[in-house]
Amino acid sequence: MTESTALMSAGGQPLPKRWLAIIATIWAGQAASMITSYAAGYAVIWYITETTGSAIMLSAAAICAYLPQGLLSPFGGVIADKYNRKTVMIAADLGIGIISLGLGFVILFGQVSFGLLMVLVIARSVGQAFHGPAMMAAMPLLVPEKHLLRINTLDQLLISVASIGAPAFGIFLYTTFGFHSVMFLDFLGALLAVAGLALVKIPTVVDESAKDQHVLANMRDGWKALSANRGLVILIAGVTIGMVTFAPLGAIFPLMTFDHFGGDGYAASIVEASFGVGMIIGSAILMIWGGGKRLALLIGIAAFIVGATTMACGFLAPTMFWAFVVLCAAMAVACAWFNGPLITLIQRNTPEEKTGRVLGLAMAAMGLASPVGIAFGGVLAESIGVAPFFVVDGLICLVLGLAIYLPKSVRALDSDKPTIVRDSGAAQNAETAE
Repeated sequence: MTESTALMSAGGQPLPKRWLAIIATIWAGQAASMITSYAAGYAVIWYITETTGSAIMLSAAAICAYLPQGLLSPFGGVIADKYNRKTVMIAADLGIGIISLGLGFVILFGQVSFGLLMVLVIARSVGQAFHGPAMMAAMPLLVPEKHLLRINTLDQLLISVASIGAPAFGIFLYTTFGFHSVMFLDFLGALLAVAGLALVKIPTVVDESAKDQHVLANMRDGWKALSANRGLVILIAGVTIGMVTFAPLGAIFPLMTFDHFGGDGYAASIVEASFGVGMIIGSAILMIWGGGKRLALLIGIAAFIVGATTMACGFLAPTMFWAFVVLCAAMAVACAWFNGPLITLIQRNTPEEKTGRVLGLAMAAMGLASPVGIAFGGVLAESIGVAPFFVVDGLICLVLGLAIYLPKSVRALDSDKPTIVRDSGAAQNAETAE
């Protein structure tokens, strides 16, 4: 493939003329894997619901889905900076697929159990802990600067689409062909993801100074690279607090529909669908628009909108269900404006050879935010009531949105020149994965 010296990636590497075809090939495989993974995940949830009817079992499954990724993402970041990122992604996708295949045969022969299902859930979470930092660290080397945010937002868009359609697809396969068929499909999705990665060349930047370091020393270097930019630390901390605050709402939406508005299961599904559609619209807006130059400010505005709409939901009268649906959709539009801008700011303001570790630390903070928020939020909602919880929760997000852009170091992230602090002892070695 002929390289064009006139076209450079966001990470400063020469880009091939057909860089968009490379991105399309990678993301086509990832999209297939995402849809089949969501279908398999929902089939697991439905099996647990159908066979146990236990809220404790479902809560345990949710913890198994979140906790490993939160705990292991820093190690995933170390691996992403120490080894070939393409190889790391392929290994993670293939590992999860093989476990799904094995579980499919176990289910086919009637040996399924809750413990075995948790093996799949934990494996998926572990795989994402290694796949996520490698994928996000590779993107700046594959995309021009002006399109970096759009590509980062593509992940959120695909997740939104998958979250709407994949559960119904998973249940259709589950009820029509059996539980094992969903697991076999998940294996096929993993193979498509691996094929998409194997067919393209992905450059990687290796930190030579980190090759002989202990893993903890590698993580410490990642923290040094992150903490050298105070604005990034404040922004990641702010988004993490926002996720802790917002996470309980996902579990409380159905309760708000039933208890406050007197709705049924159909009404609850309308709320969930409106939120999913809002996420798709928000992601599409960001991809078309490009986010502008002030991404840190955009995150603050998004937090303010989420806070304002959440508070408004808490003040609605029991007869105003359709206003609740509209507010949930508006809330979701703004929710789509967090991940893409934050990841882009990290990529722009972190040395290429340390990007994986910094992203791993950020993923750990945000990955642990959800289970913590769900635990504390559930207790608070139980004690003060669902509608008042929406008011309190929204107020926290609203204040966060107003305050997060006040520090000078956060505003500096929106300057034209990224504030990258490089380790003078680190030798960059650009490699190309065949």
